This record gives sequence, structure tokens and C-alpha cells, in this order.
Amino acid sequence: MKLQVDKQADALRFRLDDSAIFKSREVAPGVVLDYNQDDQVVGVEMLSLSTRSPNLDLSALQFEAD
Repeated sequence: MKLQVDKQADALRFRLDDSAIFKSREVAPGVVLDYNQDDQVVGVEMLSLSTRSPNLDLSALQFEAD
């Protein structure tokens, strides 16, 4: 899994694996799901990150697992 913040594009990308993206679909304004050839979701992208969370501290991203 990979989490990437692109400050220039103002986007947050989350990839579940490195499989090729076959298609993408915007499921809500500025929220894009990426699908592989088997129609499985392999990525999520959120656009306009700074307007969604104006007080976001990118240096304080946390990971939690149960």
C-alpha cells in the first residue's frame, strides 16, 4: 500500500497495490476510484485536498491498524 500527497496537484492518493489502472470513476465530486482489469478497486484519489481539510498538517499523517 502507498499513500502519496501531491502538494502541487492538491491531491491525496492511496494505492492498494501496483497493478495497472484500467479505468477510473469519479464517485463523488473530487473523489476518484481506480480499478484494475478485474474491476477491483486498487486506488483512491481525493482532489482539492486543501479545501476539504484547510487545517491539515501533512507532517502529522497517522496510520492505525487493529
